[in-house]
Amino acid sequence: MYLYEAAALGAASLWALTGLLSAAPAQHLGAIAFNCTRMVLVTIMLCVWVMLTDGWNSIGSGHLSPLILSGFIGIFMGDTALFLTLNRMGPRRTAMLFALNAPMSAILGWLILDETLTAIQVLGIVLIFLGVLLAIRFGKRKSQLHKWESIKGPLWVGVLFGIAAALSQSIGSLIARPVMETGADPVAASSIRVGVAALGLVLLTRLPFSWVKPAGSFTLPVIGIIAVSGLLGMGIGMTLILFALSGGEVGIIATLSATTPAVMLPMMWWRTKEFPALGAWAGAVLVVAGSALLFVV
Repeated sequence: MYLYEAAALGAASLWALTGLLSAAPAQHLGAIAFNCTRMVLVTIMLCVWVMLTDGWNSIGSGHLSPLILSGFIGIFMGDTALFLTLNRMGPRRTAMLFALNAPMSAILGWLILDETLTAIQVLGIVLIFLGVLLAIRFGKRKSQLHKWESIKGPLWVGVLFGIAAALSQSIGSLIARPVMETGADPVAASSIRVGVAALGLVLLTRLPFSWVKPAGSFTLPVIGIIAVSGLLGMGIGMTLILFALSGGEVGIIATLSATTPAVMLPMMWWRTKEFPALGAWAGAVLVVAGSALLFVV
């Protein structure tokens, strides 16, 4: 039975769903206030889980510095840039831009860790970049009027935020990789990384600048959606990926988990009642195909 593969697809589906769930509260509160609230709630959830499973014993003193740095770059900077992108570009384009973290990780591994890149992997990187460009440039028809398909502000600013989000995620993962290879509990490591991001965001919101303050009021429905988004995306989604990697082939699992941009399209079709443009479908297919080639051995 394809239990591990189903778990990877489930994670990709949850990440697509949380992208749609997060769009409204992120615009209501603003990217900083939304991400701060989300990170604080997720930190509490993860810490409770780690205490129940006694995962702290797997974290040594030598693990703290890289995990703190990884959390600051990968989650504090990366997720903040991600939600700034979401507010400017909408969930579909944001998912496409964030898919660049896969080729960026491969390139960084080649540059920093002396990992080899085969010709097939280089082709995969090219396909992913082409897919993202195609989906952003030709991913919308003039007849599509839903606010999620509109771009707020200059296009290049949104693209820059999206690239920064993907790059920060890649660097954060690269820093955390040696720690995870020592057998550290993944949930305990995640709680430290997310906790660092939550602390950084709380301090950021204390600064006397209007752009870090909540743009809207905190209501129970808004907080509820944020909590559900964090639970589904960073709680259940990451747990499914860890389960999938525990017994599935890494290349297949990684490829299936990269299908988020493609999975999001039918969800957006259902939610907005507007059929996505052919450019959006073609770009998503290229991203999935390129991701598959990255993991060809």
